[in-house]
Amino acid sequence: MSSPDSRLITSMASAVAAAPDDPVLRLHLGELLVDSGDSQTAIPHLATALQQDPGSERARALMARALGTGPRSAPTADPEVSGARPAPATAPPPPSAERSGRSGTSQDDGAPLRPDDYEFTSSRVTLADVAGMRSVKDRLEAAFLAPMRNAELRRAFGKSLRGGLLLYGPPGCGKTFLARGVAGEMGADFLTVSLADVLDRYIGNSERNIQALFQRAREYSPCVVFLDELDAIGGRRNKVGPYLRNVVTQLLTELDSVAEDNEGVFLLAATNHPWDVDPALRRPGRLDRMLFVPPPDGTARAAILTSGLRDRPTEGLNVTTLARRTEGLSGADLSHLGESAAERALLDSSRLGRVRPIGMPDFEHALAEVRASTGDWFEGARAAVAFANKDNSYQELADYLHGRGGFWR
Repeated sequence: MSSPDSRLITSMASAVAAAPDDPVLRLHLGELLVDSGDSQTAIPHLATALQQDPGSERARALMARALGTGPRSAPTADPEVSGARPAPATAPPPPSAERSGRSGTSQDDGAPLRPDDYEFTSSRVTLADVAGMRSVKDRLEAAFLAPMRNAELRRAFGKSLRGGLLLYGPPGCGKTFLARGVAGEMGADFLTVSLADVLDRYIGNSERNIQALFQRAREYSPCVVFLDELDAIGGRRNKVGPYLRNVVTQLLTELDSVAEDNEGVFLLAATNHPWDVDPALRRPGRLDRMLFVPPPDGTARAAILTSGLRDRPTEGLNVTTLARRTEGLSGADLSHLGESAAERALLDSSRLGRVRPIGMPDFEHALAEVRASTGDWFEGARAAVAFANKDNSYQELADYLHGRGGFWR
């Protein structure tokens, strides 16, 4: 990817973060990513755009390109009459490249996935690897981990070895890393699943893919299944097209399965927009616990900045001061800040003909240009909390906003 293209994608990504409900911006970002060859990053954006505008032909065409199938062909004849393969559904086709949690098996033959197409891995990450964020880790321990670790307490209180937790918050704040940490704490096998891992262009195959996923998860019990971008997979059924509506329904069926035992299958999910998730997914026995993941605290910010500067020449940096001045920045913002400071020092070194270490002036310059991508998310969240917190589902978020007064205004 050329440098101008990279900068344009970065700028467009910031625009989408500032206006997440604008499908035009999101489609533009998706197209830039597809054109640059980064289809995996493009797919979640295009899936969200399809939720926002299910009838968008442009979104469906871009999703087809992102998933590597090209333009859809005309529907085939009625399979009951001609014996032909089922016609593609009016929804995004499946990915044909390797994906997270999947073996990369191609679905070009029209067959749904088998359980062994899903590959679980061991997570070596634990919560000790997550810098700072003490309150988040304490909540994870109390609400999710402690009851699962203690068999005697589970028996005493009739606690089932199954359950679900929804991590939500602004983008770029470590929800996926936390999910891996939970899996590592439990010593459980781990699988990440996104929309691209279950979508299939043939009618009924997406539902069968979800069925195969849970069948595989039961074989690996105890295990952690992590559903990333849950609002793309499990969006409100009254706001999505029939194709994705059936996917949500199948997911609910698997979570409530009476024919199969989900004991030991722990479901973690992450979303930037919990208010867009189908309410049925948050009922008891499903994703019935929610945890707000805020931007990194001071300790975490210092750790992220330090990690980004490792193996780079520095001089006179005060990371503690930088951490104090970057409140509200996401982990992704902090990485971008470090890259901007390093780029300035590199360009200066090129002019000088020698290595000039990264210093505080480089960060001062970067701080003047880099803005927190979380601000607009919190503005939208403030409005959502005002209307959707009647059952105190978002009380953690409400308390966080209240504690910072007008910081996010």
